[in-house]
Amino acid sequence: MAESKSRYAVLGALSIEPMSGYDIKNLLGRTIGHFWNEGYGQIYPTLKQLSGAGLVISQVKTRGGKPYRHVYTMTEAGWDELRNWLARPVDSEHPGRSELLLKLFFGQHAPAAANLEHVRQHRQMLATLIDRYQAIEAELDAETSRNQPYWLITLRHGLAVTRASLAWCDETIHDLLELAGQPQ
Repeated sequence: MAESKSRYAVLGALSIEPMSGYDIKNLLGRTIGHFWNEGYGQIYPTLKQLSGAGLVISQVKTRGGKPYRHVYTMTEAGWDELRNWLARPVDSEHPGRSELLLKLFFGQHAPAAANLEHVRQHRQMLATLIDRYQAIEAELDAETSRNQPYWLITLRHGLAVTRASLAWCDETIHDLLELAGQPQ
């Protein structure tokens, strides 16, 4: 069974600053959400495991004298764990799941208009995503953090993959129109 990488995503988030589980989820969604997703159902059990292993400690912050939230901080052992993982070779990547590709693979059994609409909608989503990535890139260009070059590297990967997917959509629309015998 493959090792869960959730622990490293959480430790990586905590390397930026101490945070609550809620803060971690928001940070990961805003920063690495284009290539890595962690839900609350993964984050909170992971924090509990990391705490039990002595890799993080938590402190309860209060508001108005009542417990408000648990804020987690990495211990020295947590930093060692993160650094050791970062130095290890990358596990081979496994392809994700794509309902669009699944539908297109069996597309001969669907009306041409349905296949075209699926690809056109996907293309529109990708165009919107490129706009969002470019806005983030502009924000990061003004960033002075030591993390900035690394954040830009991952963002630019997202841009490159999304642009390639957009080109694939254009090619696929052309091919589907040709298959349907429709003028280009």
